[in-house]
Amino acid sequence: MTKKLFPYRLVFIIAILLSGSIVYSQSNKQKELETRRQELRREIQKISQLRAQDKNKEKTELSQIEEYSYKISVLDNLIKVTNQQANYLNREINSNQKKITNLREELKQLKEDYAAMVVKSYKSKNEHSRIMFLLSSTDFKQAYKRLQYIKQYASHQRLQGETIKSKTLELQELNKGLLKQQEEKKKLIAENRLTQRSLEAERGLHENLMKSIRKNLSKYTAQIRQKEREAARIDREIDKIIRAAIAASNKSAGKSTTSTSFALTPEEKVLASNFVANKGKLPWPVERGRVSSRYGRQPSTVDRTLIVDRNGVSITTEKGAKALAVFKGEVSEIIKIKNSNPMVMIRHGSYVTVYKNLSKIYVKKGDKVVVKQVIGEVFTNPADGKTILGFVLSKGLVKENPANWIYKM
Repeated sequence: MTKKLFPYRLVFIIAILLSGSIVYSQSNKQKELETRRQELRREIQKISQLRAQDKNKEKTELSQIEEYSYKISVLDNLIKVTNQQANYLNREINSNQKKITNLREELKQLKEDYAAMVVKSYKSKNEHSRIMFLLSSTDFKQAYKRLQYIKQYASHQRLQGETIKSKTLELQELNKGLLKQQEEKKKLIAENRLTQRSLEAERGLHENLMKSIRKNLSKYTAQIRQKEREAARIDREIDKIIRAAIAASNKSAGKSTTSTSFALTPEEKVLASNFVANKGKLPWPVERGRVSSRYGRQPSTVDRTLIVDRNGVSITTEKGAKALAVFKGEVSEIIKIKNSNPMVMIRHGSYVTVYKNLSKIYVKKGDKVVVKQVIGEVFTNPADGKTILGFVLSKGLVKENPANWIYKM
């Protein structure tokens, strides 16, 4: 009989374990969504703070469009994440409601059984009837069994009472949790309505500005193309400097100067290995800021038919912001290119980070720097009040997406 029951017991145990893992997974997902929601809210606060600082500055229509587009994308993401949270919460509420219904039915049955037991116990509760029940035994063995039965019955009564108390407390806790979840859901829905209004307002401002831009789209497209050409020129100059640094490292190591990767000393190999070990955990190159232009090929915010290519990221920050080294290394070069603000290039073994658009530089070539060391001050454009740091990360000449390396970029 036991062998026949074993498969069913096994299935039951597996079902319990799976249901537990599902609940744990859902709980983790809720925490992830809440973390992401708070990150997006902080991002919106950053945008608002930076806007407040620049409110008296004359901005070009192109920079305004970039601002509107970025805030719209953040608000849109916030709405999606909040909706996901509300949906998960709704599923948890439905699950808890089912649990509460089942618990109520179980509690009702327990109370009915307990009531019947109390009545039965009352009818035979006097000591005389119990003694007579024992004395009427045919032999000592039967009397012993009857005594054990009386004890077990009393024990069962106590257990039933404790079970009812435990189930009642469990039901009360589930009810409290359900009320809390319902309040959280209401709060999320209310916040989403406010976010939706903000999104509609931003879209309205964006569309009004786009109407003005569309009247003379060719002029703005030409401006974007000019900016792209200038950025490409600067990137080519940076690549030349990196190539020269690679050639110098190979020459000193007695290797071919045509190699496309750095020749590393044992210390530099350790440094590169540590740099890789911190992928996704590197600090931001500024104390506070937001990514206003992301890495890679993407359509222009003004003319969607125009593709722009970014080999790094642009980080909009506050006036007077300091540029910070994202990892320890050596200042490989202070870069000065015609019609461009100074840059600092830091080498981390086989990896290179470049900090563009600086107004002041606090390090010199050959300096050893540590994580978060101030290496310069970010330039603020007097025309529009924008303070933007350009940040590039590469392995030799191969560009990497900084968002894969910098913590929560």
